[in-house]
Amino acid sequence: MLRTILRTPLNLTATLNLPNFHRHSPSLCHYSRRFFCADRDSPPCTQASSELPRVDSLVGGCDYQHWLIVMHPPSHNYPQREQIIHRYITTLSMALGSEEAAKKSIYSISTKYYYAFSCEVPENLTHKIKSLPGVKWVLPDSYLCPDENGYGGEPFVDGEVVSYDEKYHSHWLHKECYTGSNERTCSSKSRRKRKKA
Repeated sequence: MLRTILRTPLNLTATLNLPNFHRHSPSLCHYSRRFFCADRDSPPCTQASSELPRVDSLVGGCDYQHWLIVMHPPSHNYPQREQIIHRYITTLSMALGSEEAAKKSIYSISTKYYYAFSCEVPENLTHKIKSLPGVKWVLPDSYLCPDENGYGGEPFVDGEVVSYDEKYHSHWLHKECYTGSNERTCSSKSRRKRKKA
């Protein structure tokens, strides 16, 4: 879902407030710390952020039961994959009461290109999750592609993450591709590796 938001910011009610975002989308009007509205003709937004406007018909898989939890990057250098996963589980367990409940709730994670995990929880818990240490955004999750019934990321099944495979981030890697002259070139280097270089 994160890639979908970055690519098409007007298709969701909850949009990431990224640097230089307004330069590309001047029509957006900010009415809370986390949410935006996209109506050019309306007066400044006054709606509180406690309730999300429903857009189920516009975004596949957006049922307000599946959520993307975007985390702040770790303060120290790049941790091991197991440490990242443990951080996700520990964070969610603070809202759900146990690590077992957190493991059952998480269905997808990211350990390479961005720090985020997806979980299935009732909407009334999202504000509690947002207030937890290290949590940056809590966004309604949606299918990665309109024609696919999948949320994307590295699958987390029965409390266990599957072995890492680049195919789980193929859409993210596709974004790393660029077109130069008449040739399409892709860089398979992760941002992590490029930062180290």
